[in-house]
Amino acid sequence: MPNPPKTIEQKRLMGNPGKRAMPKEGNLVLMPQVENPKPLRPLADVGSAFWDEAWGKGQLWLGRTDKWLVQVTAEMLDEREELRVIVADRTAAGDKDAWRDRRQLRDIERSIISNLSLLAWTPVDRSRYGLAEVKTKSKLAEFMEKHGNS
Repeated sequence: MPNPPKTIEQKRLMGNPGKRAMPKEGNLVLMPQVENPKPLRPLADVGSAFWDEAWGKGQLWLGRTDKWLVQVTAEMLDEREELRVIVADRTAAGDKDAWRDRRQLRDIERSIISNLSLLAWTPVDRSRYGLAEVKTKSKLAEFMEKHGNS
């Protein structure tokens, strides 16, 4: 199994062992969306909530062309909620074929996670794209926090 990719911060701490080009700090200029776009197709509650959050909090790095991927992800989240109800009902009824629905649920969850990664929805993904860097506390800062300033 291959090693997971290292974040930009880890590479900088190690002195960039692979000697690959890394984004310079503060050289990326993003043009935020002025107005949140409307969904391309109607969405249910969970999908609408994701749509609003994506364009509200992710507007710093999401562009107009990302609306299709956000739409598909929102629809998948709606479908996931429907599947969760079906799985719960079939499992409660003792249906022996409920495993098929659970399998579909796990498949759609994997696809959702993949889409969220494409949308740079986690700090690790954003750092891979050079959009953010995760800052960790230094040992001194942790010690000072733990034991006070005296």
